[in-house]
Amino acid sequence: MRRTLLVLLSSLLLLGAAPLALAQTEVERWGTAEFTLAGPAAGSPFMEVQLRAVFRQGARSLQVEGFYDGDGQYKLRFMPDTEGVWEYETESNRPELHGRRGSLRVRAASAGNHGPVGVRNTYHFAYADGTPFWQVGTTSYAWTHQSAALEAQTLQTLAQSPFNKLRMAVFPNRDDKGGPPRFPFAGQPPKAWDLTRFNPDFFRHLEQRVADLRALGIEADLILFHPYDKGEWGFDRLPPEVNERYLRYVVARLAAYRNVWWSMANEFDFMKEKTMPEWDRYFQIVQASDPYQHLRSIHNGLAFYNHTKPWVTHVSVQSGAIAADFERAVLLRDVYNKPVVYDEVKYEGNFTRRWGQLKPEEMVLRFWEGAIAGTYVGHSETYQDPDGLVWLAKGGTLRGASPPRLAFFRQILSQSPAEGLEPIDKWQEHPFAGKHGEYYLGYFGTQTPTRWPFVLFRAGLKEGMRFRAEVIDTWNMRITPVDGVFELTRRDDYTFADKDGRAIALPGRPYMAIRIQRIP
Repeated sequence: MRRTLLVLLSSLLLLGAAPLALAQTEVERWGTAEFTLAGPAAGSPFMEVQLRAVFRQGARSLQVEGFYDGDGQYKLRFMPDTEGVWEYETESNRPELHGRRGSLRVRAASAGNHGPVGVRNTYHFAYADGTPFWQVGTTSYAWTHQSAALEAQTLQTLAQSPFNKLRMAVFPNRDDKGGPPRFPFAGQPPKAWDLTRFNPDFFRHLEQRVADLRALGIEADLILFHPYDKGEWGFDRLPPEVNERYLRYVVARLAAYRNVWWSMANEFDFMKEKTMPEWDRYFQIVQASDPYQHLRSIHNGLAFYNHTKPWVTHVSVQSGAIAADFERAVLLRDVYNKPVVYDEVKYEGNFTRRWGQLKPEEMVLRFWEGAIAGTYVGHSETYQDPDGLVWLAKGGTLRGASPPRLAFFRQILSQSPAEGLEPIDKWQEHPFAGKHGEYYLGYFGTQTPTRWPFVLFRAGLKEGMRFRAEVIDTWNMRITPVDGVFELTRRDDYTFADKDGRAIALPGRPYMAIRIQRIP
């Protein structure tokens, strides 16, 4: 009875909380507010019923698309980005859904809620409140298509991991031989689908997992299409009109979650049925449908998408070359003038395929190389398992030695300049990034020097500046302060050096770094 009353009054419900006052309730800034309305269940609700709401605060307004959630229930979700009172009114082609009005009071964001992530300083990321976002990501494509127990285990693993972004596929993957427990469309597997009707249970489950990641402070990088169906269920070759309807439905359901990123596809160029103009169109649909303008990217196989297009917010790259070609990473930044994320640099593990055989040292090296190039890197694991529980595919537990080192790496990043690490003297294979005259982070990779002369590129430097230094063992996770202070004197037209000619002693091991910070 209470549920019926709430529906009839178009009450405002708060995700994960009990309903508050019917006429007005509260939600935190960048939280998710949900409206539920009763509407028509007969006919084809997904195709025939339109619902949206306009939210207003003063002269500002945001339009939010609604969606059918089955059983005669229609929903609208809203993520307010400012505090205070927002008023709303619904619009629909059905009278029972049209003209519903109300208001929402928005309180301050709770601790740990920094809002959605966006681009900052051209090449970097930050949360909406200005807090820097240092991307240390991982990938587990089909983790939301597993048993409840395995998904719970994955979440427990993530809670103890260094990762703050997870790449994950919306559609299931054919490699899961047992078959997923739910599918995105009504009908029966393998291909008896009613493509005019979504399966709300599938999307409710996905939303819950996105909310679980949000509670852990992890961004959900949602892969909207992928080629790994390979004809099993046909989700990789749906008609364009179905793809467009699917994109609008996904955005309507999930855009109000602050931790969402949109990845248009994984290895998009392996989906031969889709043309480049189609990919452009799909990008534009997501961009136009998302009132909050979450980050948008697309991931390559052998061919790059044109990331200069305005609907692409950042570059998502598959490449194992970063460890061998620092300058290529720098070049990508300059070509696209956007953040570059090496989401796939091959994987740590003992897989039979060449892309799944990285040693943990090599995985950690790729993260450091990416950072020194002013870019970001992603991780995953492919350790073979008799039950097929590979992290890349299904989640579960992490087995490799890289995660603790990546936690240490993330700690180092968090202590870097908030503007982001910028390559220093980038065309001279100089192993430093940071902020000229203030902060330098150098990484020697597989080199094994025993000393480093204290010489810095001239930009931002003046005679008499003083610096302190630390030696960082990135593999053994140790930071050793260097005794004394380094005071600069001009060496030539391009460099400054320590006035006493001092050098920093190094242990002659690989994977060493140096951190240099100016003394005010």
